[in-house]
Amino acid sequence: MESANDTENDDFPPEKRLEAPNHRLIKAGIETIPDMETLRECVAYENAHQNRTQILRRLKWKAEELRENEE
Repeated sequence: MESANDTENDDFPPEKRLEAPNHRLIKAGIETIPDMETLRECVAYENAHQNRTQILRRLKWKAEELRENEE
């Protein structure tokens, strides 16, 4: 059984999180990132494909939130 922190979350890869048809779904995809490894994959994907400042900023905010929760 997979846990919520499992980094092998192939059901929702970066392209599904960040290539949604509207901004609300992209926002939801970022909000549901469970861990730093998934976040790094999303940042790498965004840098390689779209490089949208607004999305990268939202990913940065999510990183800060994940770091705070680790403390």
